Amino acid sequence: MYLVKIIKLALVSGAIFIGVHAFAQDDNNKAVVMGNFQLDGQYYLEDSAISAVVPEETMALSGFGNILYRKGKFTAGMRFETYLPAPVGYPAGASWSGTGIGYRFAQYSDDLFDITVGNFYEQFGNGMIMRTWEDRGLGVDYMLDGVRLKVRPSDWSEITAIYGKQRFNFDNGTQFVSDDLGQGIVRGINADFDLNSLLDSIVALPGQLSIGGSFVSKFQNNNSARYDFPENVGAGSARLKYNIGGFQFSGEYTWIGENPSAQNAQIVNIPDSLDPSVGLWATGKGVNLNGTYSTRGFGVSITASSLSNMAFQSQREAGAFDSWINYLPPTSVLQTYLLSQLYPYATQPNGEVAYRGDLFYNFKRNTTLGGRYGMKLELSYTQVNSPNIAELNDLGTSRNGAKIDLFDPGDEIYFSDFNAKLTKKFSKKFKGILFYQNIVYNNDVILGAYDYDNVPTKGTVYSDLFVFEGNVKINKKNNIRFEAQALFTNQHLQDWVAGLVEYTVSPHWFFTVIDQWNYGNGDGDDFHFPSVSWGYIKNSSRISVTYGRQRAGVFCVGGICRVVPASNGLSISITSSF
Repeated sequence: MYLVKIIKLALVSGAIFIGVHAFAQDDNNKAVVMGNFQLDGQYYLEDSAISAVVPEETMALSGFGNILYRKGKFTAGMRFETYLPAPVGYPAGASWSGTGIGYRFAQYSDDLFDITVGNFYEQFGNGMIMRTWEDRGLGVDYMLDGVRLKVRPSDWSEITAIYGKQRFNFDNGTQFVSDDLGQGIVRGINADFDLNSLLDSIVALPGQLSIGGSFVSKFQNNNSARYDFPENVGAGSARLKYNIGGFQFSGEYTWIGENPSAQNAQIVNIPDSLDPSVGLWATGKGVNLNGTYSTRGFGVSITASSLSNMAFQSQREAGAFDSWINYLPPTSVLQTYLLSQLYPYATQPNGEVAYRGDLFYNFKRNTTLGGRYGMKLELSYTQVNSPNIAELNDLGTSRNGAKIDLFDPGDEIYFSDFNAKLTKKFSKKFKGILFYQNIVYNNDVILGAYDYDNVPTKGTVYSDLFVFEGNVKINKKNNIRFEAQALFTNQHLQDWVAGLVEYTVSPHWFFTVIDQWNYGNGDGDDFHFPSVSWGYIKNSSRISVTYGRQRAGVFCVGGICRVVPASNGLSISITSSF
């Protein structure tokens, strides 16, 4: 019955899509309508062997549809959302439920001004003090509701100013009222300058050099009867980017003022008079540096990052996934292989020191190692350490804070990842990939691994992963891709193997069979997680149906992760754009 409901809703949505699409094609060169939609439904089945979560409402349905209207210099849009109810474990933060308008805006843009009223997303620099964004997979949405103004006074500068409140939840589609917005007010200004264009009449700079700076502040009333929390918290950043030949360097330094929040135990500054050597220890600091060099067949990059008290949210009481004003670029790489995703790293805003190096080299064709078709080698190493921490007491209370200096690593390893990847084409019809990964994963800090009722997840996990991936091109339309994976560890759930076979009939059909087998889980039981998928693609539309078990774990995007509970059942996904 529930599957029938999903199919009916999909057909209705498809009819709406066809109608709007037909309108969009009626182009009289005066107006354009475009958009996209997505529907995801899941039917849950009981499965006590894997501790599958079955909600009271055994079918979940979520979806959205974006409609964008553009005419000349004017653009307007809206997003219709529905969560009836949202899937288990989704979204990552505050609850979303009901159906309604979750996003709407109007925008005017010409050569000098670009002004938006309503909802919008914005990013300053790398986003370390300002990046409002959304991700449907994670279930996070940090959009602003207010006003944004961009001014381009010359071809070498752009200035952006923002003012508004952030989305906090979604309660029966009441996005037009303040109940769906957070308490804090966000204000900010950003400026970017192209120095080559600015100084062109004075001096010819080698390469390309640009600089930028930002200031963002938030305001929230202090309702605490015990602590004098600052109501205004400011943050600033300075950055530069330089390119010459195959070399590129970028760097950003950020700071955040005294910022008590739920993420740092609501700590405030200790007065300098108590310890002049400590100073403003409750402020935040962050640095992100990246250098790359590439030439034909070779490339290398180095990244260094250090964070201290860099959680910046528009509500001081917000949870770990809510009301984030800033975004902290991850140093680690999120691998796409199934078993590699058992231990993904989540950026630690309260403090970390991270380094990463990457290298690739293409062995030329018709050489000893390259063979007839050549071969590509990729190496990567990431290590994230705790910072050195000087613990400090907050005015004699039981709340403790910390003084953390940038690029002063401690002895504790939060995460390390060494991986090597060889990609080689053996013939016109067969290409293979060999992948190895060694991970050190401190679950006491990251809190990302999962467990069954009797399997502990604490401590550090040391794992080795081996993957062989092959791709066989049968003919122009038929293709088979397969993966064989094996992960070995003496900690956590111990050993796993996984297999995947995907058969594609171009340009429309694909079929996938997957099994993940936890054969060494510490309690003598074997757990299989099989699933089968079928899909159809036509132009920009896609439909897929999956049936099987989903292991519990962590789903990550850009260093932000949410826990996904184990489940068993049928899921359907439909996407399209026009």
